[in-house]
Amino acid sequence: MHNPPLRRLIARLRERRGPLSVVLVMLLIGIGFAALHQLTQTLRLQDILAAFDAIGSRQVALAIGCTVASYVALTFYDLLALRVIGRPLPWRTAALASFTSYTISHNLGLALITGGSARYRIYTAAGLSGGDVARIVAIASATFWMGVLAITGLALAFHQGGLSLAGVALGGTAARVAGGAILAGAAGFVLACAFGPREIRLFGWTLPLPGAGVALGQIAIAGIDLAAASAALFVLIPGADPALLPAFLLAYALGIIAALVSHVPGGIGVFEAVVLATVPADRPALAAALIAYRLIYYLLPLALGIVALVLHEGRQRRLGRAIAGVRLVANGLAPLLMGVASFLGGAVLLLSGSTPAVPARLHTLHAIVPLPFIEASHLAASLVGTGLLLLAPGLYRRLDGAFVAARALLIAGAIFSLAKGIDYEEAIVCLTIAALLQWTSPAFYRTTAFVARAFSLAWLVCVAAVGGLSLWVGLFSYKHVAYQNALWWDFALHGDASRYLRASLGTAVLLAGVALGRLFAPAAPRRDQTALPAEVADVIEGAERTDAMLAYTGDKRFLFSPDGDAFLMYQIRGSSWIMMADPVGPRAAWAGLLWTIRSMADAAQGRLMLYQISSDMLELAIALGLQIVKYGEEAIVDLAAFSIEGPRMRSIRQTVRRAEREGATFEVVPAAEVAAIIPDLAAISDEWLEAKGQREKGFSLGRFDPDYVARFDCALVRVEGRIVAFANIWRTPNGRELSVDLMRHGAGSPPGVMDYLFASLMLWGRENGHARFSLGLAPLSGIEAHRLSPLWVKAAAAIFKRGERFYGFRGLRAYKEKFAPVWEPRYIAAPHGLGLVRAMRDLNQLIGRPHPVSDRAASPAAADADPPRLAA
Repeated sequence: MHNPPLRRLIARLRERRGPLSVVLVMLLIGIGFAALHQLTQTLRLQDILAAFDAIGSRQVALAIGCTVASYVALTFYDLLALRVIGRPLPWRTAALASFTSYTISHNLGLALITGGSARYRIYTAAGLSGGDVARIVAIASATFWMGVLAITGLALAFHQGGLSLAGVALGGTAARVAGGAILAGAAGFVLACAFGPREIRLFGWTLPLPGAGVALGQIAIAGIDLAAASAALFVLIPGADPALLPAFLLAYALGIIAALVSHVPGGIGVFEAVVLATVPADRPALAAALIAYRLIYYLLPLALGIVALVLHEGRQRRLGRAIAGVRLVANGLAPLLMGVASFLGGAVLLLSGSTPAVPARLHTLHAIVPLPFIEASHLAASLVGTGLLLLAPGLYRRLDGAFVAARALLIAGAIFSLAKGIDYEEAIVCLTIAALLQWTSPAFYRTTAFVARAFSLAWLVCVAAVGGLSLWVGLFSYKHVAYQNALWWDFALHGDASRYLRASLGTAVLLAGVALGRLFAPAAPRRDQTALPAEVADVIEGAERTDAMLAYTGDKRFLFSPDGDAFLMYQIRGSSWIMMADPVGPRAAWAGLLWTIRSMADAAQGRLMLYQISSDMLELAIALGLQIVKYGEEAIVDLAAFSIEGPRMRSIRQTVRRAEREGATFEVVPAAEVAAIIPDLAAISDEWLEAKGQREKGFSLGRFDPDYVARFDCALVRVEGRIVAFANIWRTPNGRELSVDLMRHGAGSPPGVMDYLFASLMLWGRENGHARFSLGLAPLSGIEAHRLSPLWVKAAAAIFKRGERFYGFRGLRAYKEKFAPVWEPRYIAAPHGLGLVRAMRDLNQLIGRPHPVSDRAASPAAADADPPRLAA
């Protein structure tokens, strides 16, 4: 693509993909409600209620039976997928995972609250990896779509006569031809599975394909599922003519497809609008059947799933806490399920406030309590429902404040439901959810501020969808009422329309208040750097590596062991808790420190990342459940054997001799005397930064701060007495390791001045009893890609080989290779999947570099030459 304006437009669209997706979903929700309003203009609420009451118990029993058959068939989606990927599990495990996932995703649809986490929780506990779970989801989705095609093809192929769908006429011959073509496509898929490749490879990800027998089984099971699901709706339509079944199956499949493609939560409005527009049946009866179907096929399984799983999770938590004394809730389903239950409870209260009360109950209530109390309770119930919608994501994030508030609102919602019209059904729903919430109380332990973090765009879309549905239901229920100003002030026993208006206004005011509160909330205050804890210097006295000196940069937080003999240093950026290097101190204290910061990050809803850790940390990082990624290799020079003599060190020896001929001298200034030369060093630093077009970095290396530089000995290169280059020296008190941090040179430096400085400093370190010299990291070095390597390994290897245009990876390693070092691997440990990407983004921002591979390792070559384009 060679069109710069188009590239910029695409880049901007990618940056705004999240908000644009939300706008698109909101637009589709609006279109769905508009279509629903258009289709129901001639309907009256009384006619729909009458048709709803006419649905007999036999029809309800048949619908429940079809629903059971559909959900049983759904469990075989996962069972077959497990066989395809070669990881078979018992049917009971697959059934629990699929039932949980589908009951949630059927109702809510958005990624935030779909059943993906339920599948992940159950399957990983059974020994499957995240990649296996992703393959199961992909295969199950493909199975569903094959079922949709099979049902559509059969309905078209065996339909006698023409069809009319949403005003589009299709002749009998055309319908049968279309059906035959679809069935031929399904048969072609089976043949491809029989004779084609056994797997699909895409971007390093492998998806196995089923054999012909399994493919036929997938189509059959998906067909049974969709046939049973559509039959659950068909049997609810009073007097439905079996001759309508082919057209009905097509309408049902079309409605399901439209709901999935639109991404509207639960397909609310979209599915109903498509079915109403395409099924030629009595409109009030069809609308009543859709309401009953939504209750039986969607909400009833969801309620059963939530109750069963919450009881199971709560029992496990209490047993685990009693035995082990720890919270076994980090990966539990209770927060997800109770968030969904709270959201649905709020939706029930809002929809109840948008429909008329039962007259007989209202009269009975009025005989007990005065009218103002009924009016106030109606408004309060709607506000409670809105509050539950807003609190649901807080429960999903395990926030204790959301737990307390939701429990109180649920109890209040039950009271207000009884006080506004003896709506005991809503009261039972609220009290049941409150009881389940109390049962799972150990799951809500996070004390992070709720208002600042809980809401996401996806959840706000769900809230908007339910609010829009509530508004539309009220407008439909009272469309016979002549709206006028007096309605706002009409307080009468049968003034349902007035109560609806006031409740809608209160809900809108509450939502607007929350939105404005988030819009005008003050930004998080900037954390000032605190004084360095006195214990840091004591612990560093026993340090084994020089990167412990990063503790003195002043931009880190510290976590100390209970005995105070060890610490780790970290910083928080965004939602990432980034630990720098290995802990400092006895290794016996490392595990306790790491589990403590892991718990702290989890309680704060953050992700933990371990940056530049050594091989000594791998076992602990794996125990923490983190993904290990090789970051590069550190160059270590054995000072006892170091010499600039010999053929391998020829280039270094020549550089040293040339610098000496041009009058260069080397010296080490003790820390106590560095303050006197700070002005000269600052001038060189500023000149270097300007010449290289660089700015100071942080976290993984120091910056030129007079107090920081004066803390360490300083290596100088002088020409005719004038300082032309310097490097502050890091060395462990026990003499095990020597290294440098800031390395800068100014104008008038002899060629190869940093080679001269390094060689001279290594010789000085050998003479003063230091065992080794660290030249720092070569990012992405030592990563070898093979055919079966993960995608990130292939990408890292390719960048190292071909990424010189952006960063001097190979040039940096070649520079350090001149000193004949031994290469030791360094790693990053971070969450799996997108968590790693987000943590790397936060690390990049924390260090302040344009590339995520920034650290002090980049400095040697940058200090000496331009070609690698590296900077300290």
